[in-house]
Amino acid sequence: MTVYDFKMKDIQGKDVSLSAYSGKLLLIVNVASKCGFTPQYDGLEKLYQKYQDRGLVILGFPSNQFLAQEPGSNDEISSFCRMNYGVTFPLFSKIDVRGEQADPLYRFLTEAAPFKGYETDKEAGRLIEQVVREHYPENLEGNGIKWNFTKFLIDREGQVVSRFESSVTPEELEPILDAAL
Repeated sequence: MTVYDFKMKDIQGKDVSLSAYSGKLLLIVNVASKCGFTPQYDGLEKLYQKYQDRGLVILGFPSNQFLAQEPGSNDEISSFCRMNYGVTFPLFSKIDVRGEQADPLYRFLTEAAPFKGYETDKEAGRLIEQVVREHYPENLEGNGIKWNFTKFLIDREGQVVSRFESSVTPEELEPILDAAL
C-alpha cells in the first residue's frame, strides 16, 4: 500500500486521487489557522515555490482536533491561507487526523512512521509536550498525531520516508528536501 491508494476531497470538496501526485516528492501536513505554528504556512509556501519545479508538492490537511484551532469552514480556511500566507499548494477538506474517526490516510501515515518523541531540546517541542500532557493526556501514548503541523515526507513511489513533529520548521526541512529531490 502507498499514499497513492487514497482518495481525498480537496478544499472545494472535489474528489482527488492521491495517485495524481505519483512521481512527486510529497510533504503531507495537518494544518490549522489559529495555532502557534500557523506561521509555518509561510515557510511551507516558500518551500513549495522553491522546489515545485523539481517535483515537490505540499499537501495541507486542515484539522480542528487540537484546542479547536481550525474552526472555520473549508471556504474560510482556503481564504485565510491565500490572503494571509499566499498559499498556492494544494489544500484539502478538513478531516480528523487522530482517534477513532481519523481519516484512513492518517491512520496509514502514523502506522508507517511511528512517533519518535517530542523535540525536547527545543522550546517548542517542550511546549507541545506540556500542552498535550495538560489538554490531551491520552495523546501521549501511541503513534497518533500529537499536534498541528506534523509533517510526513513521502517519496516518489508513494512510500512514507519520515515523520517530523510540529516543532520541526519548514526551514529545517529544506536541506532534507533538497537532498531528496
